[in-house]
Amino acid sequence: MSAQIKSLDAQIYNRDKICDTFYEGERPLYAEHDKYLHKVRFYPGESALKHSKNIMVKHCEFMGKYPFWHSNEIFIEQSLFTVYARAAIWYTENIAMSNCVVEAPKMFRRVSNLKIENTRFPNAGETLWMCDDVTLVNVEMRGADYVFMNCENIEIDGFKLQGNYSFQDAKNVTIRNAYLDSKDAFWGTENVTVYDSVLDGEYLGWHSKNLRLVNCTIRGEQPLCYAQDLIMENCVMEQTDLCFEYSTLNAEIKSDIISVKNPLSGSIKARSIGDIIIDKHSKNPDGCSIETEFEAKA
Repeated sequence: MSAQIKSLDAQIYNRDKICDTFYEGERPLYAEHDKYLHKVRFYPGESALKHSKNIMVKHCEFMGKYPFWHSNEIFIEQSLFTVYARAAIWYTENIAMSNCVVEAPKMFRRVSNLKIENTRFPNAGETLWMCDDVTLVNVEMRGADYVFMNCENIEIDGFKLQGNYSFQDAKNVTIRNAYLDSKDAFWGTENVTVYDSVLDGEYLGWHSKNLRLVNCTIRGEQPLCYAQDLIMENCVMEQTDLCFEYSTLNAEIKSDIISVKNPLSGSIKARSIGDIIIDKHSKNPDGCSIETEFEAKA
């Protein structure tokens, strides 16, 4: 748990407490500030804590929509957002979440300075859109189509993702120790670096700029096409075909590649390549240097 979350206990004693109760309906704690909520249940309703500030939440349960909109300085620990708490945190700044379960979709929209640790999202569709300054540590998301769309300045360490179309148009992203089961991941991204991760899904990284993959395993057909300034260092490619079409790249691959098609420029080094396709549609037939250690097996 982060030092920021650990410091909450010391601050609890200096604020008003709301404990062992429940609320329902519209805006029951509208614009509350400087409160500690412990074992509070929010039954169906809307906007329970809208425009709140400096709120600490622990062992709470949210069953109503939109509880934290236009809020600031929100700290949530060991709490549950049920499936009914959809679109729970939008237009909010300075929020930390730790050891929570979020069953609701559409979590986090236009949120800035967000830190999430040790948290599960079993139904994370359309989560984290247009957010800025986001840090994730040991997070799992499932059912997570279209996560991180149009986000900027993201740091991730320890991430399991199951969901397609992730990170579309995201910028300035660093990911470490992740397993991404995601078709069409990283489309249209800029300045993304991924370390020590598995990227499993077809059509990876199309139309990306400055995508860098280090010590990664890539799986799926037609990866990394139309990429600009792609860098791959010490990577493994498994069951990947028709790679790198119209991409500019420098790739060091320590495995075999099924096929490469019409790369635009740069260099590719691999253990072997089953088929190098340079056809009449190539825009620069001699623009990419291709080297292999061994001839591909027939």
